[in-house]
Amino acid sequence: MSLRQPYVVVDPSLPRRVRIYEVGVRDGLQNEAATVPTGVKAEFVRRLAAAGLETIEVTSFVNPTWVPQLADAADLLAELGPDGLGAHRPVLVPNERGLDRALAAGVSAIAIFGSATETFAQRNLNRTVAESIEMFRPVVARALDAGMWVRAYVSMCFGDPWEGAVPVPQVADACAALMDLGAHELSLGDTIGVATPGHVVSLLDALAARGIARDVTAVHFHDTYGQALANTLAALREGITIVDASAGGLGGCPYAKSATGNLATEDLVWALQGAGVDTGVDLETLVATSAWLAGQMGRPSPSRVVRALAPAAQTPEPAASSDPASPAGPDPGAMAGGLGCGIPTGS
Repeated sequence: MSLRQPYVVVDPSLPRRVRIYEVGVRDGLQNEAATVPTGVKAEFVRRLAAAGLETIEVTSFVNPTWVPQLADAADLLAELGPDGLGAHRPVLVPNERGLDRALAAGVSAIAIFGSATETFAQRNLNRTVAESIEMFRPVVARALDAGMWVRAYVSMCFGDPWEGAVPVPQVADACAALMDLGAHELSLGDTIGVATPGHVVSLLDALAARGIARDVTAVHFHDTYGQALANTLAALREGITIVDASAGGLGGCPYAKSATGNLATEDLVWALQGAGVDTGVDLETLVATSAWLAGQMGRPSPSRVVRALAPAAQTPEPAASSDPASPAGPDPGAMAGGLGCGIPTGS
């Protein structure tokens, strides 16, 4: 017999409420090799909303040549209608052309994405960090003029597969530069999943010293080393109340078999519910949603909670996260999972 809900013991060190920023529809699905039908994506959004997830990043207006999975961005928003628009339905935009498409679709919330390292900026944005800031300057200015809500993602905040460890002051500089453009919210990306709790606290302190408050800062952890939930709890104990997560643990990088996905929303909700933290999410409905999607995708969910609560949807067994023929650990030079992975700026 398995428990369907966690036993609640209130943890006074955690915030009473956490807002989950759901990235499964965009970040989770963008790297899927097989095209996910637009209708399935639309149903996924609706089911996530029915589970109580208020903020859902719906899609991205990137060049469909580079990311075929997101070629249906306009069609998806059209199919969703009011369910896909509003302040809680942001879309990712890579440049002004992407913004133009978002505006034409009636979008009122966007996200931009930068890098804390020069190598990833060049590989993912085809620009230096400074040049990428200038590229996004008119995007944010026009978005704000149009009354849009703007989020800024920063990738490689804790480590870079080409440059190694990323100095905390360097990350703080990149974050401050994007926030100075006028973004309302900042998301810190542990793109290759190497963060540890102490590192997280150090970065949050550095950002606070730069005037970036915890109440406008979100955390986005990948689970490559199994640290995503521990790092999230460390951030919450430091006053963070916004967490990026992906239903079913979807996500990762198409260029590295060892790059695992995002923090699973179900795993996060289980932990927070057990600690007495309100997320507004109905766990059973969310698990059912991820089990349904696993059936649509033809493979089991990476989420441990989904695997525990919906075992019938979990055959065959999940594939190992690393290639046995490869050296142990992440694949150097190919770990750009999650935020902006493989998304050049052309649109």
